[in-house]
Amino acid sequence: MTGDNTNNADMVRHRLLFACLGNICRSPMAEGVFRRVAEEEGVAHLFEIDSAGMGDWHKGQAPDPRAQKAALARGVDISAQSARKVELEDFEHFDLILAMDGSNIADLQDVAPHAERHKIRRFLDFAPHLEEDDVPDPYYGGEAGFDHALDLIEAASTGLLTELMREADAAPES
Repeated sequence: MTGDNTNNADMVRHRLLFACLGNICRSPMAEGVFRRVAEEEGVAHLFEIDSAGMGDWHKGQAPDPRAQKAALARGVDISAQSARKVELEDFEHFDLILAMDGSNIADLQDVAPHAERHKIRRFLDFAPHLEEDDVPDPYYGGEAGFDHALDLIEAASTGLLTELMREADAAPES
């Protein structure tokens, strides 16, 4: 889903793309959770937030109903999102491309232009207090898998926002 900030394009400081395999579970939840965290802090207008998948198997589909249910239980409505595939132009457009797992990182690096590869980061790097490195794909599991993924996503979203706001505070005025 394309970010909701097109009217405030001149105010956007950070363009974030959350990426997973199919763009129906983890990355839509991450897009929704990060948007909520930014809204709660009153800084959502500073972000363009989107998500995409490595494949186009689910192109145009809403997120998995289990992902929608788990996210909604935490106050995050992701039902309006629509799955899409990572496109070449995403690497130039977005400042950060946040991968859910090591396989996503490898896939992204395989298709990214060399000059844009530095933008690819492991999402859970922003939650260093966690023991996990990856947000596990809950697709083949039950509700507990979606809840666990959301726990990790919430922690990383908070850490990511904190880091981006700290960088913005430290940056010289232009």
